Parts: sequence; structure tokens; C-alpha cells
Amino acid sequence: MYGMTIAVVAALAIWGATSFVPEKLKDYMKIGYIVAAGFFLFSAFNGIFFYAEPGYKYHVRTITGQEKMVSDTGYNSYLFGRVNAWKNAMSVQASREGLGRVVAESEGSSTSANLAPQSLVFLDQVDALVTATTRYELPADQDAFLRMVRLYRTPENLLRTELIPAFQETLGATAALLSAEDYFQGGKTEFNNEFQRQMENGIYIVRRVEERVRLDEGPASGSANATLGTDQKEYGDQFKTVFIVKKILDDTGQPQRKSQSFTKFGIQVSSARVTAVDPNEEFKKRMRLRQQAAADRAIAREQRIQEEEQRLLAIAKGEREVAERQAQAKVTQIERTTDAETEKQLTLTAANKLKEQAEIDRERAQILLEKAEIDAKAVKVAAEAEAYAKSAVLEADNALAQKLETEQKIQEYWAKAYAERKVPQYVFGSGGSGANATPTGNDQEALLLQELLTLEYAKRLDYDRNIPKQ
Repeated sequence: MYGMTIAVVAALAIWGATSFVPEKLKDYMKIGYIVAAGFFLFSAFNGIFFYAEPGYKYHVRTITGQEKMVSDTGYNSYLFGRVNAWKNAMSVQASREGLGRVVAESEGSSTSANLAPQSLVFLDQVDALVTATTRYELPADQDAFLRMVRLYRTPENLLRTELIPAFQETLGATAALLSAEDYFQGGKTEFNNEFQRQMENGIYIVRRVEERVRLDEGPASGSANATLGTDQKEYGDQFKTVFIVKKILDDTGQPQRKSQSFTKFGIQVSSARVTAVDPNEEFKKRMRLRQQAAADRAIAREQRIQEEEQRLLAIAKGEREVAERQAQAKVTQIERTTDAETEKQLTLTAANKLKEQAEIDRERAQILLEKAEIDAKAVKVAAEAEAYAKSAVLEADNALAQKLETEQKIQEYWAKAYAERKVPQYVFGSGGSGANATPTGNDQEALLLQELLTLEYAKRLDYDRNIPKQ
């Protein structure tokens, strides 16, 4: 609007001056008219339109008194009015590099508000410096957006009076729910979740109470009475006082909350994170001592477990050796039993074999005996038959055939002896005188001796050499 006014004044001044200039300068004046007209058109365009950047919402007030929200990227009209830029999302961050600056509409800044680390006090009265980040999304609805900008007027005012206080209050309320020891003993995730839930849905309404709880270590024992030995009486207070934050519940059993004021304008929390918690030095020293004690307990526990494992290992080794010995003894017993059973079976088999062989031999002997008896009977019968036959033959011809055979053999014997006799070349002897005289040792004497012996044997054979008459 101011640019258009300047352009009109400049054009009137140039027109008034042309009536007093020479003709030679009129050409230059025309060029000036053209430049003034261009400047006028440019100023009129900028007074009517503006360029909407991506990532921003714009509060537009026209010359006619209209208000609207512009979120489309590109040129939009505002008719010589005013435009305020609001980021679609604003970030409130507490970091170690924070200086407390609030630069809501700066394009180059990474956060809308960069605060110093926040000092918090946990439930157990331990103070700490906390770094965290929360990102807010501005409403997309035009009515809610206009109510917000009418109330807070500028983004910096919204940050200073609403978003930053909500961020700080929620951090403090979350720290009051948990002790520092619980946080550093595994409660970090719970702390972060509670912080985000309270940023989104409201801060819990709580009541802080004191309770006396019994120690986990159990009652201690006194040692005043030495006669009791280890069975001493209990002494000392085995309780401690702890502070507990209890959430106040409504009729439905749900925790009551203090709603966040920015939510009534449609502002939403897209993310809320606690990035670091740095407690005071006293707590750090206590935590280091606790860690050392925990490490010592862990080492002692590991040693105890190791000793227990060694004991169990020794027992297992002993049981294994006993089992091996039992197994070996059982194997030996089984082998001996098997060998004895085998030897017994072999002995029984051999005995049965001998028994069966004896039975077979007995049956065979019985058979042979019976056969021998039969053969003997047969021989006897044959002998008796032969004797009977011989007796009958002998009775029939007085054993003439045998006698003749014997006689023949005797004669053959003497004939052979006579033929093989040794005859001396000269024989001296006297057997008489005259014609009947026979020299000693001549053939006649040998024949006479043969006949005499024959008769002698015939007598012995007791048979008659004469053939009986029929």
C-alpha cells in the first residue's frame, strides 16, 4: 500500500514538471513515465498478492477487515492487508547449547525455542539437569487457528506464554512421580512414557504420602546375650520411611488430569522426549558407591555361584565315578553271569551229549549184544549142526574119511622125512651074519621105524585100519 502511494505521488510530480520542460526533454520524460508505470504495477501487485512458503500457515487480514488462514503454497491475495507467518510445527528444546532464544518464524533455525537445561527435583529430593524436546503441531482448522492467533497474536507470544510453560510444568510434574534412584535403576523408559502421556493428555493430579515399609533384608539379631549363641533376639527398627505419589482417581477409576491449555486451540503434541538426566554430584557419588557395592555383590554372587557350581561339579563327578563303577561292576557281573551261564549251558550240552552218546552206545551195545547173542546162538546152532553132522558122519563110517585124511597126512610126513633124510657115505655096524644080516642104519631099518611109528599113531588115533565088511 505504501509502495502504491509513492508511485502515485511520483507520477503526479513528473506530470506537473513536464509543462515547464523543453521539447527536447519530452522523450526522456516518456521513458520516465514508463518506469513510473512499471513501478506502480509492481507495487500494486505486491500490495495485492504474497507468496506462501511451504511449512507455514499464514494469518491474513485484508484492507476490508476480513481474516483468514492460508496454508496453500504459492501466491495468495491479501488486498493491501497484513500477513503473519506461523510454522506448521514448533519445537521447544532444552539442551546444553540452549541460550533461551525464541525465534518462532526464523527459516534457518532448527527449533522455535532453544532453552537451557531444565533443573528438576525428583521424588526423593534429588535435583538434576534435564534435556528434553517437545514438538507441537498447530491446528489445521481455520476457526481454531484464528482463535489462537487472536489470543496470542504472534508465534513468539504463544511460545513464551503457553508452550514453553507447559513444557517446563510437565517436566517438573513427571519428575515428581519418580525417584532418582528408580530412574537410574531401570525407570528411564517409564519416565519418558509418562512425560509424553502428560504432554498429550494432561498432567496427573497426585497426592504425595509417606509410608513405612519393611526392609527386604529382614530383622537383625542382637548379640548382647552371649549364652544365646546364634539364636539372638531381634532388635532395631527394620522399617524405613518412603514417599509415594498416588494418582487421584475419578469415579470411573481413571486418573484425574489437569488438561493442557493449548489443546483447546487444536494444538497437538507430535513427540516428547527426555534425552538426558544429569543429577547432582552428591547423588553421583552415592550412585558410584551403590554401583561399587552392587558390583561387589555381583562378584560375591558369582563367586558363590561358582563355588556352588564347583560343589555340584564335585558331586556330579563323584556320582559319575560311582555310576561308572556300578556300570563297570554291572558289566563285569553280567559278563561273569553270562560266562557262567554259558559254561553251564556248555556243560549241560556236553553232559547231554555224553548222556545221549552213552545212551546211543548202550543201545548200540545192546544191539551188538543181541547181535552177538544171536550170532553166538547161530554159531552154537551151526556148531551143533556141524557136530551133529560130523557125529552122524562118524557114526555112519566110523570117521573113515577123517582117519584116512589123517593117515594120508602121516604118510606124507614120513615120506617127506624119509626123502630128506641125511644118509652117511660110510655106515659101520653089524646086524647079524649070513644072508639075513642087515647093516645098521640102512633103508630097511628106516622103513621099520616108520611102520612102528605109524602103528603107534594109529593107536593114538584109535581107529581101525581095516575096512569093515558090509
